[in-house]
Amino acid sequence: MTELAASTQKRYATAVDYLNLMKPRIMMLVVFTGLAGLVAASSMTGVHMHPLMAAIATLAVALGSGAAGAINMWYDSDIDAVMVRTSTRPIPSGAVPREEALALGLIMSGVSVMLMWLASNWLAAALLAFSIFYYGVIYTMWLKRATPQNIVIGGGAGAFPPVIGWAAVTGNVPLDAWILFAIIFFWTPPHFWSLSLLAHKEYAKVSVPMLPVTHGTKATRTQILLYTLLLVPVSLLPLATGLGGWIYGAVAVGLGGVFLAYAVRLVRSTAGDPDAQGAGIKLAKSAFMFSILYLFALFGAVMLEHAARLHFPLTGL
Repeated sequence: MTELAASTQKRYATAVDYLNLMKPRIMMLVVFTGLAGLVAASSMTGVHMHPLMAAIATLAVALGSGAAGAINMWYDSDIDAVMVRTSTRPIPSGAVPREEALALGLIMSGVSVMLMWLASNWLAAALLAFSIFYYGVIYTMWLKRATPQNIVIGGGAGAFPPVIGWAAVTGNVPLDAWILFAIIFFWTPPHFWSLSLLAHKEYAKVSVPMLPVTHGTKATRTQILLYTLLLVPVSLLPLATGLGGWIYGAVAVGLGGVFLAYAVRLVRSTAGDPDAQGAGIKLAKSAFMFSILYLFALFGAVMLEHAARLHFPLTGL
């Protein structure tokens, strides 16, 4: 009881605390993939946003991501206070009051959607609003504590940014936009479950039914492999539609092979098991870190091709 009181002792919040409330690491990935969708849409359709409007739309995506993060931290502050890796977050550390975090999240949600609407169109604004609701309510308040498929179904929230970026430029969401969505959707389970192999004891402590908690670490490693096997061919779909060219193809094939190799090694390892040695823990960490690099590289290739006019689609597919 004394330890809990000490962990929630009031302290003054800093700018860093408010930034951390918005989950800046996730925000960077969200903005990056959203910008990739915006750039690709402009290149593929010949429709160009005014640079200022494009910047405002990108800011709106960032604010929307931060809003969803703040709402997530508000709702999860009870379990964050118990888990070691999250106990220093702004709310459980006592820096930011729960009600203040919620107010910030709601205000930022409204501002981000309004900015998107003013800078682009109603469809992009509606998609942004839905993505905030998806992460803040559907995933955080319902799925996360209800089902081991939480990260699979909830992964849709993080897959919306390139669709939003595309809609901001064109006012519609064609197949190419949904292909970018699908890449992130199928990437999310192997990415997050690599981390959960390391943190499943923490989730068990707070009764959050992550896959390693409900089905064991062996089943989780198998699922990582299965979703990676789905991800690799999905990542090649841009080559079939013309969205991706030679540079994208080289990145997707090369890094997809490495991702698959990590998944195979994880299946053969004891990562996450109670008797796992240091090598298993190191492998899970490496797989998690590589998954981040993989997604950045994939969407970076999309942006490079379309922004630098290096987009040379493969033919005969």
